[in-house]
Amino acid sequence: MINPAVQPVEHEEISETGRTKGFVLPVSGKLLRRRLATLLVLFKFRIVLLLLFAAVAGAFLASGGWPGGGTLGLLLLTGGLAASGASALNQYLEKRADALMLRTRTRPLVNGSLSNARWVPWLASGMILVPSLAVLPSNPALAFFLLAGAAIYLGIYTLWLKPRTLLNIVIGGAAGSAAVLSGSAAAGAWDNPGAIALALLVFLWTPTHFWALAIVYREDYARGGIPMLPGRTGPRHAVLWMLLHTLATGLAALLLVGHPGLGLIYLLPVGAATVVLIGRNLRLLLQPDKRQALSFFKSSNLYLALVLLMVCVDTLVK
Repeated sequence: MINPAVQPVEHEEISETGRTKGFVLPVSGKLLRRRLATLLVLFKFRIVLLLLFAAVAGAFLASGGWPGGGTLGLLLLTGGLAASGASALNQYLEKRADALMLRTRTRPLVNGSLSNARWVPWLASGMILVPSLAVLPSNPALAFFLLAGAAIYLGIYTLWLKPRTLLNIVIGGAAGSAAVLSGSAAAGAWDNPGAIALALLVFLWTPTHFWALAIVYREDYARGGIPMLPGRTGPRHAVLWMLLHTLATGLAALLLVGHPGLGLIYLLPVGAATVVLIGRNLRLLLQPDKRQALSFFKSSNLYLALVLLMVCVDTLVK
């Protein structure tokens, strides 16, 4: 449980239940905010939001517009729980490596803000399994992609590939693709060509996005014993591979305009953003330092968010 750094109401001896004789320990607003912040980090809230955004875009593509409030509600609930559970399990499995890295040593399972964390894998596993099994009878495709995303992220990426090979994030990107296809599955058409193309885009985008971060934290990944491409081959060589993925991502984004639900409303901003992203990747190739890598990392986040947003907007107005 989270350590409650709280002062008692009176100067009396506190029992093991956390109560004084006749008094209850107050829970301040500051403590609640601190607890909430800890849980948001544990469940990787920002990453989960991006995965849900990808899933929603997949639902819009499969539906050719508004997929319905019920469909979106089911998708956000099941996808949010499964992605959050997988994120917490990832941190539980990697807490020893996280303790060696400056970027991750402040995570709650490392810095002591969560004590007696044996409950984490049980709760996290339940967050994956319960919603997946709940939708299995009515929508087996949705259940499959919820479980597939968690299995790829935890089994294939975290346990198998990440500590062993430079290709870890290349294959691990399929977890994000599963999120897109969970959205199209929730809309009743997991095999929609547009959703499959968007899943491919996310798959191609993921390595170039994370390799940029790995350039920024080269020494950190080496300290944690994680074989990321920039740490083993050098930044400029890694940027060349990033450029290939950026070009492929941009091509996939532009090919999406062939979907019946997409047109100029999607093409114009995404086309311009694609040119900008390629330009930033070329700038990083000329100057492969940490500052340029961090700038590209942020730009790639914005690029994917723009693609997903314009998918939703254009299919909605068609």
